[in-house]
Amino acid sequence: MVIDLDLVVTAIWGLIFFIFIIKLFQSIRLVPTKSAYIVERLGKYHATLDAGFHALIPFIDKVAYIHDLKEETIDVPPQECFSSDEVNVEVDGVIYISVTDPVKASYGVTDYRYAAIQLAQTTTRSVIGTLDLDRTFEERDVISAKVVEVLDQAGATWGIRVHRYEIKNITPPETVKNAMEMQVNAERERRALLAKSEGDKQSKINRSEGIKAETINRSEGEMQRRINEAEGKAEEILSIAKATAESIERLAAVIAAPGGQNALRMQLGEQYLKQLDGLGQSGSRVILPGNMVHFEQWMDAMGLQEQR
Repeated sequence: MVIDLDLVVTAIWGLIFFIFIIKLFQSIRLVPTKSAYIVERLGKYHATLDAGFHALIPFIDKVAYIHDLKEETIDVPPQECFSSDEVNVEVDGVIYISVTDPVKASYGVTDYRYAAIQLAQTTTRSVIGTLDLDRTFEERDVISAKVVEVLDQAGATWGIRVHRYEIKNITPPETVKNAMEMQVNAERERRALLAKSEGDKQSKINRSEGIKAETINRSEGEMQRRINEAEGKAEEILSIAKATAESIERLAAVIAAPGGQNALRMQLGEQYLKQLDGLGQSGSRVILPGNMVHFEQWMDAMGLQEQR
């Protein structure tokens, strides 16, 4: 079999040219926003490419690492932890981190995500080991703050920043969960009884306050009624006294006028005679003076002799 040497050489040069074209296109990089490309030149760190258009040297430069600079969420798998009172609980969480230094994230640690998860788990175990079971449910913020503090210290060398760490679930054993539910139910019943007793107490206080207020209102009303009656009677007496005084003043003025005394005598005589007529008609006894002369003189003095 005869092999055409020129054909082989042409094929080799064609393959080399094809590979060169591929490498040439691969050397052109378009970096998206919030991304960073780590470029190595001949196996050594050369540059960090930010967002935009970049051209590399074929066969010499290579993009070794690509980092997303946006904040990302990493789930922390469930793990078993022992509280200070020797209760086994299962805890899982979530970490929110972002890459701040792409170079350190590439060369400072093999896998910063895996390292952050492991450090978060170990820190969570150590913190829960210092707390009682009841406090682990109340001190979630303390646990999260401690994990963030430890991860921030390590993140300075890993080129990452831990924004926050949240505990998703703290799951105790089934027996402990049942005991806690019974405790919660007992506490709820105690609060219900306490609330009911407080309600009864307040109801009785309100009822007694109402009776007291009603009694006070009635007594004040009765007192005001009596005061009003007394003031009315006093006003009536003052009005009668004023009218009597005015009538006496007018009578005195009439008597002091010319002929006033004679008119008074006449009026008194008429009233006297009317009284005598009334006594006679009613069958009552009439007492007359024993000396009729004196009686006639008194009649003459009063000007009643003619009327008789």
